[in-house]
Amino acid sequence: MIGKIEKYYHEKIETEGAMLFSLVDPDKFSFEKGAKLAKACYENGADVILVGGSIGAQGEVLDETIKQIKEAVSIPVVLFPGNISGISGKADAIYFMQLLNSRDVYWLSTAAIQGAPVIKRLGLEAIPTTYLIFEPGRLVGWIGNANLIPVDRPDIAAACALAARFSGSRVLISERGSGAPEPMPNAVVSALDKACGDDVFLFDAGGVRTSEQATEIIKAGADGIQVGTAFEEGDVAEKTKKLRAAVKEAGKKRVKS
Repeated sequence: MIGKIEKYYHEKIETEGAMLFSLVDPDKFSFEKGAKLAKACYENGADVILVGGSIGAQGEVLDETIKQIKEAVSIPVVLFPGNISGISGKADAIYFMQLLNSRDVYWLSTAAIQGAPVIKRLGLEAIPTTYLIFEPGRLVGWIGNANLIPVDRPDIAAACALAARFSGSRVLISERGSGAPEPMPNAVVSALDKACGDDVFLFDAGGVRTSEQATEIIKAGADGIQVGTAFEEGDVAEKTKKLRAAVKEAGKKRVKS
């Protein structure tokens, strides 16, 4: 049985073809600046605000960031946790994640075991999610001790996506790392999409900065794009508007087909 936020994902993708996610990392922004960023993204078309990061997103800092964001937006605020410290009852839902290609059992299962009772106690909607980290990985790859997936091996990517699908995940996030110089190659996105089938939403993260890149990722098969670094500098409203237009235009063609 799926929850309210996951139903929202289904409705958005069924009617619009694809989604745009804006990531706010509490470690990088003051409460007010994080809320301002989220509001600009919301007002210009983001479908969901994600909150989390590899370092520093925890405790009162996390709670206050979410509180101020929720006062500024009327779209779902979903936790994208970097660890069990990234759990907050202030959010609408949480990605209940396993880092499938980590070398460390902690990221494969221990963190989930420790976090599960807290999530239940808080009454948070948990969305079963697999996280895959690709080259270059950057900070999240280092923190997660990931066996980085080569971006020239779509077959390995597909095998990982099948494992996620067969183990019951309903979301797969393919990640090149915050600030990655290039987006995911189309061949990898297509291989992931094919392996996910109709059972798993594929959301791509890391490296997308332009509307042209966003279009290519959606055309290749992703159900959504997660953007963080691109929104951290310059005109956030204008960037969001352009990325939104690209994602929805490419998504519309998928709905029609």
